[in-house]
Amino acid sequence: MMAGPAKTYTHLAVTLHPTPRRLKAAMGEVEGFNAKFAVLVTRVVGTMWCAYAFTIIALLGLPAALKPGGEGIIAWIAQTFLQLVLLSVIMVGQNVQSIASDKRAESTYDDSVEILDRLDVHTQGGIADLKAVLEERLDALDARIAGTPLSGNDAT
Repeated sequence: MMAGPAKTYTHLAVTLHPTPRRLKAAMGEVEGFNAKFAVLVTRVVGTMWCAYAFTIIALLGLPAALKPGGEGIIAWIAQTFLQLVLLSVIMVGQNVQSIASDKRAESTYDDSVEILDRLDVHTQGGIADLKAVLEERLDALDARIAGTPLSGNDAT
């Protein structure tokens, strides 16, 4: 059955490092240039490395925002920093949650298959044994009702 919750840290490597192999595999899952380009951009922007790069870019604009006549610190935070940095961070969070959700769904499926296998009356063990015992008991009861003598094992 399920070993426990899907741990987030096991999925960080996938979201932190967009290796060329992973990018190629993701782009191979879609058809057409626009879809492939969208997957590429989404996979690259949705990494913490991109969030770090956006943080540096945003910080480069901070001195201009602080100068008199500049946009001001509040506007810089709202319009530059939050929009640039949080975009990537939110995408990373969604990627991690999606991977963890997929892992939980796979575990639930495996648990369901195991339960169904144990309930299968055509396999050894589980409910098949219970069914055999019940059939023996029913045969013994039918024999008793019919007045037929029982064998040594069937008498209870």
